[in-house]
Amino acid sequence: MQLWTLTRIILCFLLLITCTAKANDSLVVIVHRDNPNQRLSQYQLIDLYMGKYAAFPDGTLATVLDYEQGHPLRIEFLTTLTGRPMSQINAYWSQVKFSGKASFPQAYQSIEAILKEVASTPDAIGYVPETALTEDVKVVYRFVQ
Repeated sequence: MQLWTLTRIILCFLLLITCTAKANDSLVVIVHRDNPNQRLSQYQLIDLYMGKYAAFPDGTLATVLDYEQGHPLRIEFLTTLTGRPMSQINAYWSQVKFSGKASFPQAYQSIEAILKEVASTPDAIGYVPETALTEDVKVVYRFVQ
């Protein structure tokens, strides 16, 4: 009986650690710390990241930063943000690119590159895991877990 109790305690502990680690790895949308925009809605982010709008709500042009095609953070971000599978998102971008109505966001390879670019570009917007945040950027959107 004691073995069963010990096993249950260990399993609960492991579950707690897993949930805590996942919560700390939530993606957050960031802008330059001096950007006047304090918060953005999910719909505003969809408009920016899907090429519908090229400016922040205050009218300032936005430099949208993204990860390269196939990057795990890009897949997580876009599917969570839009609620659509990557196949639909890629099909949408193929149509937009063909029509010439919008251009792809600037693509980067790493979290560090996104952080560096957002920190040095006042009109940049990007996303990183919450655990990677620095004082040089400001969070304008958090995904609700």
